This record gives sequence, structure tokens and C-alpha cells, in this order.
Amino acid sequence: MANNTVFLHMVYFWLANSDDAEDTRNLVGGCQTYLAGIPGVQRFDVGLPARTQRDVVDNSYDVALVVEFADSAAHDVYQDHPDHLQFIKECSHLWRRVQVYDTILSR
Repeated sequence: MANNTVFLHMVYFWLANSDDAEDTRNLVGGCQTYLAGIPGVQRFDVGLPARTQRDVVDNSYDVALVVEFADSAAHDVYQDHPDHLQFIKECSHLWRRVQVYDTILSR
């Protein structure tokens, strides 16, 4: 039986200046510029909170990033890739907090 799993890397950013639309654009653009083309990325999405009004929904973050890999080894390559490190160097001044959730999905 084939391995039908994927590795999801979900990153939530709280901006240092959450009311600054330019900072939001710059972080979204930085994600797209530096991260989307890293080898091993199978799916790449970056977006903003949906503002769903339910008690169990956390809308406190400003930008969300979802990156899909075939496995944890591909994720590890991504973490050490020069473009990922450059993204952190160029964009980390934009956020005050980052929360990461890594998940293995069965398909």
C-alpha cells in the first residue's frame, strides 16, 4: 500500500503594526517572493483571517501561510533553504509573533 500522507506547515503571523495595510502587503509579498518557489513545495497559500464569528475561532492573527510538502524530509529542506532564511532576514521586522502548526495528513 502506498504512503498517502502529506506534511502541512501552517504559520500564523501577528504583525508588529497590525493596522498598517502596507506591512500586511509586504509580509504577504515576502511570503510569495521568497517561499513559494522553494523546491519541495507542493502547495502554497497565503491569506488573511476570514473573520468568522464563532467562539472557537481565533481571528487575532494578521497573515496565515499554508505550505504542503510530500513529507517531513521535504519540510526540513525548506527550513534550511537560503530563500527561507532570506525571508526571515528581510521580513522578521514586520511581525511580533509567529505560531507554527505542523501536521501530517492521511489522504
